[in-house]
Amino acid sequence: MIQSLNLANQISRHLPAELVEFMHLAGSLASRQNQRLFLVGGVVRDLLLGRNNLDLDLVAEGDALKLAEELADLKNGKVIAHSRFNTAKIKWGKWSVDIATARAEAYENPGALPSVECNCDIQKDLIRRDFTINAMAIYLDPLHYGQLIDLYQGQEDLQRGYIRILHDNSFKDDATRIWRAVRYEQRLDFEIESHTLEILRRDLAYLDTISGDRIRHELELCLEEECPEKSLVRAGELGILQRINPHLTAGEWLAKKISKARGLMQPYCPPEELYLAFLVYRFSSNDLADLMQYLRFPRSVIRGLQDTLQLKNELVNLSRTDLLPSQVYRYLHPHSQTAIMANLLATDSVLVRRYIELYLNKLRHIQLDLSGDDLLEMSAISGPRMKEILEALHEAKLDGRITTREDELQMAQKMGRETV
Repeated sequence: MIQSLNLANQISRHLPAELVEFMHLAGSLASRQNQRLFLVGGVVRDLLLGRNNLDLDLVAEGDALKLAEELADLKNGKVIAHSRFNTAKIKWGKWSVDIATARAEAYENPGALPSVECNCDIQKDLIRRDFTINAMAIYLDPLHYGQLIDLYQGQEDLQRGYIRILHDNSFKDDATRIWRAVRYEQRLDFEIESHTLEILRRDLAYLDTISGDRIRHELELCLEEECPEKSLVRAGELGILQRINPHLTAGEWLAKKISKARGLMQPYCPPEELYLAFLVYRFSSNDLADLMQYLRFPRSVIRGLQDTLQLKNELVNLSRTDLLPSQVYRYLHPHSQTAIMANLLATDSVLVRRYIELYLNKLRHIQLDLSGDDLLEMSAISGPRMKEILEALHEAKLDGRITTREDELQMAQKMGRETV
């Protein structure tokens, strides 16, 4: 059923003028090609909620690739086409828009990628989507521009604050929707509708049919949320995290650490690797290895998480009250920023936190005025001895025994004479 609500005003109010102009252009061009074009998915949901969303997804009843090519020519842009899926991305200036041919999907086995039937109408395209609030569309042709299509009571669920699946096999068909249900629930401050929650709990085991790469992608999307701790804690409550690894949990401790990291690093957003470090902070090295093998994170991320656990096990070195600054530097400098920040926020020791803060705020910024080239010019010192002298100078500067370039020169000359 096509609803009478027209969202043309909301489109003009919440989207930049250039994107509004593009949609008018696209709708008119599609009509001239005897196609119908629709704005679909999350942006429709967010227009109804009054939220900004610049990720535009268009669906064409016809030939999306042909339409994309002509639109790109008109905008002096380019097209990245995926002919196998009849989808394309149009890019021009600072903007990009995704366009796809309307399609139906069928799942032969749980967790398998769907078989796709193209050249469908918008109704079949919308029924394949995950939740009622994401299964709405807006006409873009000139005659019906802005008119809403809501076949599954998406508006009603938006008003009630519900996340509702479209059919009872939804999670069985694609268990990544379980992750998405949690993500939308927490982002929008909604609740998973009771029957949907019952089906979600019933179908948790289907998460095991999803590859580690796809699960990692869903976890990464959670970490990109404004408050990722909300989704992670909810996923822990529902047993979703435990399907990844039985030792993976999220509760009040994790939420506090992520929130504290966000506050500490304002106005910047903490790196997702730091959030992951909190998530695995209580893991053993073997548990971490199993998790990383399954999720297939990049090597740089794996190294950062391994380093976090290694430093955690070495924090005993920072438990003495009489450490010199150079000793603090020596213990912390080999470790990554992620490992250091994670341990700063995770440790319960006031003394350890004080040492880490000293390193971050002061010691890591202390550098010598002299260089190896300076030592070469002043004497015949080279090779291992030069490295030894530079390290001794740096240690002395960290501890405040030397402070100026002249002090460095005098100490270097003295050590140089001692080698003669």
